[in-house]
Amino acid sequence: MNLLTLSPAQLDTLKEVSNIGMGHAATALSRMLNTRIDLRVPRIAMVEIGDIPELVGGAEAEVAGIRLAMNGPTRGTLLLVFPGDSARALLARLLGGPVAEPLDEMAVSALKEVGNILASAYLVALGGMLGLPLLPSVPQLAWDMAGAVLDRILGELGEMGERALLVETEFHGEASLPEVIRGHFLILPDPATLEAILSGAAGGRMV
Repeated sequence: MNLLTLSPAQLDTLKEVSNIGMGHAATALSRMLNTRIDLRVPRIAMVEIGDIPELVGGAEAEVAGIRLAMNGPTRGTLLLVFPGDSARALLARLLGGPVAEPLDEMAVSALKEVGNILASAYLVALGGMLGLPLLPSVPQLAWDMAGAVLDRILGELGEMGERALLVETEFHGEASLPEVIRGHFLILPDPATLEAILSGAAGGRMV
């Protein structure tokens, strides 16, 4: 696995951006779930796109993948990946009971809304760093093995670059959400957008 090096200044700024974005997302999710939710970012790294299946548990690991396009002056794709067990636990809390499989329309809509909340919050924070308005597109959901989900998405992104920004995310709740729900938030920008993100992080520019 090849984790590409970020400078200390870039790492600190991107962690700050991620924590700000996840803080906003936690507030929105707390309202949605009617209980306090805290989101923590234990790790952030720049990774090779080809290593993503390994990072989310292996190519054969069951995952829920929520994809959104990055709209605005920059181009890229946002991908939120939940391990299958974490996705079920989150859905059980959202829907107030066990999750039927295959997922029905209500479950699919709930997961998409979580993806929209997380993506919107992160893009507001990232746009603040870059001084650009960034918005997510309508989310799309795929539930399959990680390799299949990522191959499908990455196959549609032939003009994208070879690196992604990985933001590991943990959901912590009160008694009504005792388990830790884990997810991987990935930003797959085109090369020019990635350069802008890293340049903004190097300068520590937050507006």
